Amino acid sequence: MNTVKTIRELRAAIAQARAEGKQIGFVPTMGNLHAGHAALVEKAVQRADFVVASIFVNPLQFGPSEDLDKYPRTLAADQQKLFDAGCHLLFTPDVEEMYPNGMDGQTRISVPGVSEGLCGASRPGHFEGVATVVTKLFNMVQPDLAIFGQKDYQQLAVIRALVRDLNMPIQIIGEPTVRAQDGLALSSRNGYLTEPQRAAAPALYHSLEHMAEAIRGGERDFPQLVAIAQQQQIAAGFRPDYLEVREANSLRPATGADHQLVILVAAFIGSTRLIDNLTLDLGAAR
Repeated sequence: MNTVKTIRELRAAIAQARAEGKQIGFVPTMGNLHAGHAALVEKAVQRADFVVASIFVNPLQFGPSEDLDKYPRTLAADQQKLFDAGCHLLFTPDVEEMYPNGMDGQTRISVPGVSEGLCGASRPGHFEGVATVVTKLFNMVQPDLAIFGQKDYQQLAVIRALVRDLNMPIQIIGEPTVRAQDGLALSSRNGYLTEPQRAAAPALYHSLEHMAEAIRGGERDFPQLVAIAQQQQIAAGFRPDYLEVREANSLRPATGADHQLVILVAAFIGSTRLIDNLTLDLGAAR
């Protein structure tokens, strides 16, 4: 696996792969990689001939009170994980390479609709930062396919809309969330948890499972289900941010007539904000 830091080196390596007739797969990350990231790379290796990963902690998607400065930088360990997963090329630009004219004058990409509410409401400007950096990376790599984890469900919806609306010839593939044995979704931010917080954290996903069980059983009073689940989260030590039931494809608020649903949650345990989701296909059982 080769590691490059500049756009010029990145494009030269990809041009060589293209000249050899290879299909390009891409996995963008912010580093501090775990088994969930490795699964995305392994899927890309199955689907493409030449797999590119990027590591860039994007300041444009962090709010002023968020954890940009303390976000873990673990490049050597990340390189080993990517190598083991079969990655061919790693792109590790610095901020000046990505935003040579500074961020204040940077052209921004805004994706209406799916970026609104949920994390879009809790983290103003976040999805504009995500959409902007992903657009830049897509233009630099020009992949045939790109793979993202479904744990960031709203982010995946934003990226799908971005690619569709801007007519990018890129196949976007969403991969299921990788979880620890106790159900906690793998996340770089899990490393912030104390031992007692880590022991309590699986309760977040379990509250979604209880909601899903009730919905599968015919319950459609979503506000009541949300209220019960948030009480479960509070009892486990969480401070709820949001918990909503949405239509899985459009991300509009769900109705009792919808068959494709997603339950989305964000909550704080201590100072750490965790997100998760659970999808339901009610039509499959009919």
